[in-house]
Amino acid sequence: MNESTLKTDQGLAKTSRRRYDEAFKRSAIEHHRRHGGSINRTAQELGISHWALRDWIQAERARQSAPPAARTLSEAETEIARLRSELFRVTEQRDILKKSLGILSHT
Repeated sequence: MNESTLKTDQGLAKTSRRRYDEAFKRSAIEHHRRHGGSINRTAQELGISHWALRDWIQAERARQSAPPAARTLSEAETEIARLRSELFRVTEQRDILKKSLGILSHT
């Protein structure tokens, strides 16, 4: 939506708020990440408010760090079994390395 001005009771021009679609917000965030620099510079290049770009970046970070979706009990039990077997395997590898290190250090 384009920026438009509205007249208030005192005759001062008031700017209406711009609305941007999600695709534009994602591309603006990606542009900022690719080109680096400051948020102010990126916002100026894109012709948007640096506050808006900052809010979009913070919202994206919050979305990415959100906790994973809830799991069913069977999914959790499956993952626990997988993690236990991995722990057993890694513990065995560590113990073997410790023993070999002890043997090599005595020679």
